[in-house]
Amino acid sequence: MKDQAYHLRQKMLLNSHPHAKTIGIVSGKGGVGKSNISTNLSILLGKAHKKTLLFDMDIGMGNIHILLGSHNRSSIMDFIRNKDLDINDVICENVHGISYISGGNGLDSVVEWKEEQQERFFEAMDQLVLKYDCIVFDMGAGATKGTLDFLMTMEQIMVVTTPEPTSITDAYSMMKYIHLRDERKEFYLVCNRAESKQEGLLTLSRLQETARKFLKKEIIPLGVLPEDPAVRKAVSVQVPLIKSFPRSQISMGLDSLANRFLNESDKFEFQNEKPSFLKNIKSLFFRR
Repeated sequence: MKDQAYHLRQKMLLNSHPHAKTIGIVSGKGGVGKSNISTNLSILLGKAHKKTLLFDMDIGMGNIHILLGSHNRSSIMDFIRNKDLDINDVICENVHGISYISGGNGLDSVVEWKEEQQERFFEAMDQLVLKYDCIVFDMGAGATKGTLDFLMTMEQIMVVTTPEPTSITDAYSMMKYIHLRDERKEFYLVCNRAESKQEGLLTLSRLQETARKFLKKEIIPLGVLPEDPAVRKAVSVQVPLIKSFPRSQISMGLDSLANRFLNESDKFEFQNEKPSFLKNIKSLFFRR
């Protein structure tokens, strides 16, 4: 039997302690620079004195460890499958001022887990939302069922697009699907790999207008990030962009983006009743 005292302590903590903000970073298609933005945004949140955990959810294609120049031998799936592991055993801490967790194979099929695996996952999330101020989930590209189901548990969604027409269309489709399932979700929009600021602003404006017209939803634009050779160079040396090329155009753009996100996120939290990430996680399992 589970330790009843443990569960009582956790319930009391959850009711009295501020929970971590949960932010899902998504894209409608691959190749838009989502993981690079997730990584550098997390580091900037850490720099802003937010204790931040970056969670690599891009199953099979996860590359956060490469962007960070680090390697974590264990994943969250190792924790779920091995009762001898503590959640802290799978967290890689103090990497450029943040912590990160690898997802591992099997995390994309959470709704198919056995009861004891679900319980382990709840146990981990109970601890993580109390330990951190922000948990950033770098989601897999595209609209797979596993990605979309898990994305619905998060409080805030950041959508990354490029000016390419297919990327814009896929980004809107992603937002439409999420909005139709939960109108309370707050969307933040980033245009990456823009050849000019004007091109990027036009991309953001088109998506805002489309969402306003067809979804009756206001989307918050966070900014435009340029196409910049510094990105490829940073990946080559396996040092995060804002650390290796802090004066590059894209690094300065990321800094502005992070500041705006923090300001807008605080407004959202003040103006809206905050949905419960843990409650949403449990609903994901038990609605079957």
